[in-house]
Formats: sequence, structure tokens, C-alpha cells
Amino acid sequence: MTERTRSTDQPGSYRRRWWMLAVLSLSLLIIEGDATILNVALPTFQREFDASASAMQWLVDSYIVVFAGLLLFMGALGDRFGRKRALQAGLVIFGAASLAATQAGSMNQLIATRVIMGVGAALIMPATLAIIVNVFPRGERVKAIAAWSAVAILGVALGPVLGGWLLSQFWWGSIFLVAVPIAAVALLAGAWLVPESKNPAASALDRVGALLSIGALALVVYAIIEAPERGLLDPSVAGTFAAALAFGTAFVLYELRATQPLLDVRLFRNWNMSVAVGSIVLLFGAMVGMGFLLIQYLQFALGYSPLQAGLRVIPVAFGYVVGATVTDRLVGRFGARRLMTGGLLVVAAAFVGMSFAIGDQTYWALAIAMAVLGIGIAQVMTPATAAVMGAVPGANVGVGSALNDTARQIGAALGVAALGSLAKAIYSSEVSVPAAIPPEFADSARDSIGIADQIAESVGGPAGEALREAANAAFFDAFGWAMLVAALAAFVTAALVGHFMPDSEATNVEERASLSAGPKLAEVIAE
Repeated sequence: MTERTRSTDQPGSYRRRWWMLAVLSLSLLIIEGDATILNVALPTFQREFDASASAMQWLVDSYIVVFAGLLLFMGALGDRFGRKRALQAGLVIFGAASLAATQAGSMNQLIATRVIMGVGAALIMPATLAIIVNVFPRGERVKAIAAWSAVAILGVALGPVLGGWLLSQFWWGSIFLVAVPIAAVALLAGAWLVPESKNPAASALDRVGALLSIGALALVVYAIIEAPERGLLDPSVAGTFAAALAFGTAFVLYELRATQPLLDVRLFRNWNMSVAVGSIVLLFGAMVGMGFLLIQYLQFALGYSPLQAGLRVIPVAFGYVVGATVTDRLVGRFGARRLMTGGLLVVAAAFVGMSFAIGDQTYWALAIAMAVLGIGIAQVMTPATAAVMGAVPGANVGVGSALNDTARQIGAALGVAALGSLAKAIYSSEVSVPAAIPPEFADSARDSIGIADQIAESVGGPAGEALREAANAAFFDAFGWAMLVAALAAFVTAALVGHFMPDSEATNVEERASLSAGPKLAEVIAE
């Protein structure tokens, strides 16, 4: 059997490849749309389960940590045992976990189902891209990946809207239930349309490396989330940071010595690769952390319903689509280094704009800043993704796509943990709970704006209104500072890209298409 597929010996001779692309795009749609659907439902979960701010962060990050930690391993698994098998197993796991989530009776149970969803997603995502790169010939690959990315962007845009509509019509479990029939359709159609492929020279699975990478990521996220409540000097927090460092160091040392490593860390000697991965981590961290806080602002501070809030986050996706339409030409004209540097500066400016737009309790200034953010992201992600995929040997496209996806998910996990924890710390220190609020409620009101909103509603009267105003004011400051920190991170990354990234981007369309994923692999998904 060749590296291409069982169905063909000639690249591109698989006649059902465009129907296959629809199945792969649908498979990606459920794991990307799931994240944005969840974001718009966070305030609902907070009310339903009386959840703390830390629990809300874990509801998001439990999925992302497992997703990110397993991506490289699952990409290698697909390369070795079959990408179609990996895809179908992931769909079964994701669909079953989504169904189980609808029956959760507590936040702990819901978080547990999210962990299982992360396992399924880690099987699905690298398999979809690897199959596309493996089946489509070079002349069609860019077009196929562009269509695949467009469907993913559609999921980003429609996820919050669909989630808001479902919450307005049905109970909270409907946002998970909707994934079950989609997974079933993708599974059945894929059994017929998706050809099997694998890398016959794939290396043995690096189980030790996988465990070390998951341990390092989970520990650092746990420490970041718990630090605002317990303090950085708390023995459990400091000890967890130290353990995360130990796991991370052990992972690097083990991978350097392993004969068949999960990730060849020597790849990061390539400055294109290192800078590109760093940019992806930063962008997704800032973007997903922003989304985590923004939904709470729209629903709690501005009083929008889940559906209304979902509609109001669309400008990010709209700006991205606009930016992506010109990115290909801009890469050819200016090169990757200049385009990424400029894009990161645009991202930094957008975050500064959001920090000032948040305080006047209006939406339109915020919408403009979100659209600008989307445009800037498009100018960074396309050349960054191409650089990552271009640094990985073609036979290991599963691992290459998984590395790109891992960078995104690590950024998302750290972004929710870091920006969420920063906002929580500032909010808790600044919120002034009125004396009329019963003492047993005061500490809870300082935990998050969502809990303060619930308490204000139950207390009612002037005391409740005073608490709501105090909570909103504190959250405005917390969100503003979080956005300024995100802007600073984008500015520093722009400086690093401008200084260290080689300006050697191909200027010919055919040359750029020869990169494993092509420049159109613009999969900026706002988790």
C-alpha cells in the first residue's frame, strides 16, 4: 500500500475526493462549533449549577488541555494505524460524550464529559487535515484546504448564534445534543466516502512523551487557574508550577534522547517554525481568553440574552474572512515576516481599542475593535501555519497538522487560564459589595460577576441594584486590564517576529502551494 491511499496509486485519482472533503469539513465543524456554543452558554451554566469562576474556567480548559495534550499523539496514531480509523473513532467518542453531557447533574460531571470530548476531538482534527493533504494533488490542495477552513470559520460564526437560539428554545443540554446527529452523519458518510491512508514508515508510538506533555500542560493550567484564589506563594500553587516545569523539562530531555520521539524538538531550531508556533500560541491565547470574558460582559453587564450575545461576537469572524481574502496576495508582496509583524501590531491595536470600548456600556465601538482583531489575525495565521507545516517532513503530515493544532489549543488553554485568572483577581480586589448585602453572600459576590448578578437579582431593591453596578464597574476594569495585557503580549510577539523570523517566504503561488498545508490553511477558530 502506498502512502497515498488504498484507493489510488496516482495523486488526485480518487474520484469522490470532493464529497470526501464535505465529510471532513463536517467532522471539523462539530469540534470547532462546540467551543463557541459553549462560550455563549457559560452564564447559563453558572446560574444552573451555581458554579464558581474557577469551575467555569475548568469547564472550558478541561476540554482544551486534553485536546492539546493528545493532539501530537493522536496525529502519530493516525499516521501509524490509519487516519480514517482515527477519524471514525474520534467521531464515536465525541458523539457519545456529547450525549452523556446532556445528562450531567453537576459541574464535576459536566467537566468529566468535556474531558472525554477532548479525546475525541484530538483524534478528529489532525486526521481531517492529514487526509486532505494526502488525497488531494498539489494543484487542488490549496483550494481544498481553503474550503475546509471556510467551513470551520462558518462554525465559529454560527456556533454562538446556534447556541443562543438553542438556549432560548430548549434546556441547556441542547447545546451538546446538537452534536450527536452531526457526528452520526459524518460517521456514516465517512465510512463510504473517506479512503484509508497511513504512513507505512511511521515510527512507534511515544507513550512516555505523550504522558509527560499532558502532565506539563495540565499542571501549569491548574496552577494559573488556582493562583488568584490561593495566591502565588501558596504551597500547592508554587508546588504545581514547579511540577509543571519538571514535567516540561523531562519532556524535552526525553524527546531529545528518544529514537522515535513524539515531537522532534530539534525542529524548533528552525526560526520559521519557532516564531510561527509562538505566534499561534499567543494569538489563540489572547483570542480565546478574550472570548471567555467577552460573553460574560455581553450577558451580565449589558444584559443581552444568549442569542443576542451570540450574534454580537460575529464581527471577529467577519473581520477574519475579509482579511483572509487578501492575505495570499499580501504574503507574495511583502513576505511572511513583514505581514506577520504588521498583523500582530493590528491585533495589539484592536485589543487596546477593546479595553477602552468596554467601559461605556455600548456595543458598536466594541464591534469595530472585534472586526479589526479578525483582520489582524488573518494576516498572522496564514503564513504562520504554512511555516509550521512546511517544516515537517511530508510523510508525517498527521504529526505536522497535529503540531499546528497543538499550538492553537495550548494557547487557548493558557489564554483562558491566564486572562481569566487576571480578570478574576482584579474583579475580586475592586468590587465593592454594599453593606446592605447579607454577609453570607458577600464573599460569593466577589468571586465573579455572574454570581454577583444572581445575588443582586435575589436581593432586589436598591441593595441589589447597587451590587449590580459595583460588580459591573469592577468587571469593566478587570476586562480592560486583561485586554491591555493581551495587547502587550501581541506587541512583544510582533517585535520578536520582526527581529528573528527569516524573510524567506516564497513569492510564487506555486511555491507557496508546495508547502504541505498551503498558505490558505487559515484555521483561526475563536474557541
